[in-house]
Amino acid sequence: MSATLRCFSFAHWFGIASLAATLLGCNPPTAPKTSGSATSAATGSSSVVVATPTATTPIAAAPTASAPTLSASSTSTPSAASTATPSTPWTGSKLTSAEIDAGWLSLFDGNTLYGWEPASEADWKVVDGTITVATGKPGLLCTTSDFGDYEFKCDFKAPEKTNSGIFLRTPLKPTDAKTDCYELNIAAPEVSPFSNGGFVGRVKATKYIAATEWRTYDVSAVGGHFVIKIDGETVLDYTDPTPVGRGRIGLQLNSGEVAFRNIKLKPLGLKSLFNGKDLAGWKVKEGPELKSVYSVTPEGAINVKNGRGQLESDAQFADFTLQFEVFSNGKHLNSGVFFRSIPGETMNGYEFQVQNGYKDGDRTKPLDCGTGGIFRRQDARMVVSDDFAWTHMTLIASGPHMAGWVNGVQVSDWTDARPADANPRKGLRIEPGTFIIQGHDPTTDLSFRDISAAELPKR
Repeated sequence: MSATLRCFSFAHWFGIASLAATLLGCNPPTAPKTSGSATSAATGSSSVVVATPTATTPIAAAPTASAPTLSASSTSTPSAASTATPSTPWTGSKLTSAEIDAGWLSLFDGNTLYGWEPASEADWKVVDGTITVATGKPGLLCTTSDFGDYEFKCDFKAPEKTNSGIFLRTPLKPTDAKTDCYELNIAAPEVSPFSNGGFVGRVKATKYIAATEWRTYDVSAVGGHFVIKIDGETVLDYTDPTPVGRGRIGLQLNSGEVAFRNIKLKPLGLKSLFNGKDLAGWKVKEGPELKSVYSVTPEGAINVKNGRGQLESDAQFADFTLQFEVFSNGKHLNSGVFFRSIPGETMNGYEFQVQNGYKDGDRTKPLDCGTGGIFRRQDARMVVSDDFAWTHMTLIASGPHMAGWVNGVQVSDWTDARPADANPRKGLRIEPGTFIIQGHDPTTDLSFRDISAAELPKR
């Protein structure tokens, strides 16, 4: 990509980050002082509208966080889009532009528990950009998504008498920390033989670092190999010969108060599906009604013009992590990436939507599902992306659950509760299927690059 296009892309990224921050009540990002410096971009968002967040009410163990109730296929015209208005300050977690470019995902938006599910009745709440808990029935607050290999970071703080932890690759309700998850402990030596940095029931940390002030866990989890750092210092290096392959991230209430913030994760182990040179590994579907033209640009992106049409991957995936970047070369153009598609059929799969328009100057009112939504199933809870700028997208599908992130912000969180059916238009499809890059209509002009994916390991 030329230097001119990179500057153009950053300018639009900066504008959308500022606008999203304003909408969410965030502090807008500050431009970098020198080339290549990290830029903080507010990535928090709300399941409804967070102009005045008051997330101090305990979360019960019943509902899973969901997006606002919006039409799955809006018919509003693109002219409805405009700008947002300021709201209250926001102090939640942020991702830098470098982290967004590297594929990091924010797991906590700083305002809500969107993307999290409690396993017990406890007073989980959001206070001043942190997740806190102090009382209730012991149990976990888990991500709704599963993760395989990753790097994970989280700030934590707890009084000396607290016994808590962060569970890795866990089910919602683990039964044995030695076999069905990895319990990264938060406890003083006087409280537990497995103090901060240790895996309960498996291995102790090599050094104790107290957590009465804010500390940062940095976790590398690749297959059965785990490296745990606290504030950059390695306190555990452990290999499990029979590893648990995937699972949720879980924050624990055991006994005592604990707080968490800046929770983020970078998926690892993804393999490129596009070589940047030609369409090897992909097939253009032919047919009298299929008008799209697919080409590879000099900058190494797949460009699709005109439509309808489809470019289908040779590779098939069932439960997976998918990451790619997309650039809309026009205002409010419509496209998407289909997944778990029935091979050879015309766009017969679930669709991860690309559509950057929104209504009434409100980014929580997406046009036509919105970028990052699951088309016809769940609208994006807000439009984070912008036209004429490279947008980073991540999709994780595990069984019936599907979740999407746009520029590191989680915007969809959907479980297909329909009866199983090999045809995803009729019911839940969990069988492997292809990815399809969609050409939507005659106005289509979008580019895709850095397309990579990995099948999630088995439990």
